[in-house]
Amino acid sequence: MFRFENTIYLYALIIIPILVVWFIIVLRYRKNALAKFGETQLVNILMPDFSIIRYKWKFILSMLALTFIILGIANPQIGSKLKEVKRKGVEIIIALDVSNSMMAEDIKPNRLTRAKRAISKLIDNLSGNNIGLIVFAGDAYTQLPVTSDYASAKMFLSTINTNIVPVQGTDISKAIEQAINSFNPDDSKNKALIIITDGENHEDDAVATAEEAKKKGIIISAIGLGSQKGTPIPVIDRFGRKDYRRDKNGEVVMTKLDEKTLADIAVAGGGDFVIADNSNFGLDQIVDSINNMEKQEFDNKIYSDYEDRFQYFIGLGLFFLLFEMIILERKNRFFKGVDLFNVKK
Repeated sequence: MFRFENTIYLYALIIIPILVVWFIIVLRYRKNALAKFGETQLVNILMPDFSIIRYKWKFILSMLALTFIILGIANPQIGSKLKEVKRKGVEIIIALDVSNSMMAEDIKPNRLTRAKRAISKLIDNLSGNNIGLIVFAGDAYTQLPVTSDYASAKMFLSTINTNIVPVQGTDISKAIEQAINSFNPDDSKNKALIIITDGENHEDDAVATAEEAKKKGIIISAIGLGSQKGTPIPVIDRFGRKDYRRDKNGEVVMTKLDEKTLADIAVAGGGDFVIADNSNFGLDQIVDSINNMEKQEFDNKIYSDYEDRFQYFIGLGLFFLLFEMIILERKNRFFKGVDLFNVKK
């Protein structure tokens, strides 16, 4: 397993594109200044030893050196030893609605982004519990099987968008069925499903499916997103302008929270129902209830030892830095006849 020990230092990489933009601006400024000084051929005669190609190569090597040094400071590590540990917890699967209505902006910045942020925060605070992810719209898919690998959970979470499920619509029943098949079949309890959706169920009877899931030991809770009065769904038209989704008659489509359906599903599934808003998403409240459930023992394999690899990155950084120092902006009088960087005249 690969990781960075000091991830905070990776934010320093943002300086690289800033320096690239600055360098491009400087090049253009120098080019315009030389153009005002005289014709290009005359300037080249007056400055025979200057090489713009060398100047660019020095900058590229400097950026490579800086990049590798920053990565080295962050200390990349590789897991070198696996050990088996026993933990007690609950299997939690989060079923996240990715239908187009989840792009509505009644919860800022939009329903889907707000949900992903709340799930990410939950993953950071998980202790002992295993987690899985399901995405659903008109169909449902397992995005991440139940696992104790929280880093992978956050990685898969970051890839979720409204295009990940090809069939649009909202079929909560299929999400519940997918969760039933995703839990450990050998255990008849200690299983929790959290459905995050606006609740506009367009397909089968999700309440009946929730009752079946409860019989198999799965507690179902629901978080409702959106306003009950309805809000439009933003889209970007072919000209790059913001518009709203419309029906075949050209009327703006309004999406609103189906509170009754979600409340009925939570009752049938023996769990809680929470309406999210901009100040309180409600996920922590549901997880607090889940943590009171009877816990099972998990056998998990985790990396216990990591080997540092910073020396390779620091070494590469110093190599590029040394190479940059060797290359002079001006042509060396001993190597005037050697042209490594310029194209043939």
